[in-house]
Amino acid sequence: MQHYTASPQSFVTTARTRTHELQLWTPCFTAVAAGTKPFDVRENDPDFQVGDALLIREYDPDTSTYSGRTLLRWVSYVMPGGAFGVEEGWCVLGLGNVAPLPAGITDTRLW
Repeated sequence: MQHYTASPQSFVTTARTRTHELQLWTPCFTAVAAGTKPFDVRENDPDFQVGDALLIREYDPDTSTYSGRTLLRWVSYVMPGGAFGVEEGWCVLGLGNVAPLPAGITDTRLW
């Protein structure tokens, strides 16, 4: 009887999408909404991961209130701190407009 084993590159993953609620001051919120600021610099205490959803809320620090405007973005890239002038414990997040494809999916013609 022949035994089959999975190849080292064959694995099953489960979708793990976390949602983080972030506040952005109006100038930054407006730039993200316009698409001219496709990144954000954040303290990395929640351990951001590629694929995490971000619910971004516009915040006015002068009145300590939210405007009610929101954006939904996804983490497309995480540059961790400790290199390129980013302080340890902080990160630069790439902000994507669309949710990432599930692991292993590369051809969207089937969708």
